[in-house]
Amino acid sequence: MTTALLLWVLLWSLIAFALMGIDKWKAANHGWRIPEKTLFLSAILGGSLGALVGMSLFRHKTRHWSFRIGMPVILAVQAAAALGVSYWSTFVR
Repeated sequence: MTTALLLWVLLWSLIAFALMGIDKWKAANHGWRIPEKTLFLSAILGGSLGALVGMSLFRHKTRHWSFRIGMPVILAVQAAAALGVSYWSTFVR
């Protein structure tokens, strides 16, 4: 993978991780919540690993089936796409 793509994934993983932590804190303190669409969007944009780590570390959204299944599926699709692009790029050169 290129450096730019790795930086993109790192940035979005940090954002998704932070969003999980912030949403958990807001849930515990009865504050304004981050929409689930935003949490999923941060994962889809490249932060699925950060979202999964945040879910586990903060014990947040772990009872929601959409998150328990959705986040690993997003990560698997992104990993497969990265492997596919990497594999394909060896033949294109």
